[in-house]
Amino acid sequence: MTRHTARPTTHRTTRRTDAHPDLTRPDAGAPFFSTWRVGTPERQEATVEAIAGTWERRPWPADGLLAYHVYTGLDGSTLMHHSQWVSEAAYEAFFKTQRQERVDEIDTFVPGIERLGLDRYRRYRSRERAADDTRVPGLVVIVRIDFEPDATERRTDWIDEVLRALAGTPDDHRGLISAHFHLSTDGTHVLNYAEWESEQAYDAVLAAPGEGIGDGGEQWERVRTYPGVKGFTGTRYRHAVGLVPA
Repeated sequence: MTRHTARPTTHRTTRRTDAHPDLTRPDAGAPFFSTWRVGTPERQEATVEAIAGTWERRPWPADGLLAYHVYTGLDGSTLMHHSQWVSEAAYEAFFKTQRQERVDEIDTFVPGIERLGLDRYRRYRSRERAADDTRVPGLVVIVRIDFEPDATERRTDWIDEVLRALAGTPDDHRGLISAHFHLSTDGTHVLNYAEWESEQAYDAVLAAPGEGIGDGGEQWERVRTYPGVKGFTGTRYRHAVGLVPA
């Protein structure tokens, strides 16, 4: 097996982008998500700027990092981070040699950030956007689906059930652009990264029959009552900034 390492790439600069990440890129073998609590909308904005500035002042850190994106929570308090790595080994090398100096600089600009932890995933399947769909997501919804300890192996079956239900009720999800299902490497949960046209479109689905999941029909009832599922937690975000190699 080939092991990827985080080789510094000092000849490559870091640039900002407004483009959303491609969750389906095949070289992203280790997608990570983490959350910071910063407290207020003003501190959200200041932290996003501190992150972007800190990264832009440095070369792109490693060949093994493909992209890094930051999102503001609509709760006015949190930030979500999504990084796409070629492998966990690439991240570990970055963590040992380059992460702390970036964290320290960000903390000088915005003291008191609460870092709530990082989760590691493997993408399993996606409901991809249509080939002619050029909509820019106005809302990103992260849904965490927790499973009982003895139901780890049932997570892929549950995702397959969701995708079958989505395919069977397309008219009820007109505002849904794409949905990307990830398996946590610790076996505890599934993370769905869903791109929506707008917050209004998402609210319309939540207001429909079925307790916020689908149309309330038989397929969606199987999703909602699937054995081993402990519960669902949804959080709303907007894409704030992307950082990529120039």
